Amino acid sequence: MRYLITGANGQLATEFRKNLENNSSIEVLALSKEKLDISDFQSLEELVSNFKPNVIINCAAYNNVDGAETEGELAFKINSQGPKNLAYLAKKIGSLIVHFSTDYVFDGRKEDFYTEEDEPNPISVYGKSKLGGEKGILEETDNYLIFRVSWVFGEGKQNFLHKLREWSQRNRVIKIVSDQVSIPTYTEDIVKVTRRAIDKGLRGIFHLTNSGYASRYEVARFFLECLGKENLILPVSTSFFNVPAQRPYFSAMSNKKISKILDIEIPNWKNAIERYIKRHINSDKYNILF
Repeated sequence: MRYLITGANGQLATEFRKNLENNSSIEVLALSKEKLDISDFQSLEELVSNFKPNVIINCAAYNNVDGAETEGELAFKINSQGPKNLAYLAKKIGSLIVHFSTDYVFDGRKEDFYTEEDEPNPISVYGKSKLGGEKGILEETDNYLIFRVSWVFGEGKQNFLHKLREWSQRNRVIKIVSDQVSIPTYTEDIVKVTRRAIDKGLRGIFHLTNSGYASRYEVARFFLECLGKENLILPVSTSFFNVPAQRPYFSAMSNKKISKILDIEIPNWKNAIERYIKRHINSDKYNILF
């Protein structure tokens, strides 16, 4: 089996690399955005034609939610055209494409968990570009797995928890929004569920998150308390920061569909954060409370 992983330097791709490279029966080619631009069809076609992967795992994405408001063309180029290119080439060589979308394809007004049957209605350029990627894949192939994930965290500096640690070292008082509610989701769990879905021959669009839900404020308090930090965490509204992009209020997604199909129980987000701390944070530096 040959796996092609795009966006190799990202936190999700890093977890996939570590998981797959432990398997001697799998050949992995993981390329960063500097080495592989998924929006460049010509170079992408040459690579895919030569390597002929059985599975393409697309972790390449434009993830700057606020930046997308002024860099819309770039966001759509990477998040919409890129996945469409990959899907077209995947179909051409008969391979599976695995792609990761976002809870930001929803507007957050449902006031309940979003299911796969709910109609997307993104309220930001970023969300629209990610929805464009989903549609592009559906237009090109039926041999796909699309996972909508939320508030992803894992090894690296590109997530909310890493930023919180940095803020906590510089500021005693930290202001965190309390009117954005979703589900922190650990890369380790995303990869485990994705691998199981591939092995089971699953196809379609699924919501893949840890269980439970929380506001950014609740996540911050839990995380820093686990580290034994004594920062004062104050709740504020999103408008306090005057950010360019709108965020959905309650965009938590239900993982019941994939849990039932795969006969698994995906851990709660608090458990996921505790495992993240044990695995990725130097316990000698912090007073870990578990």
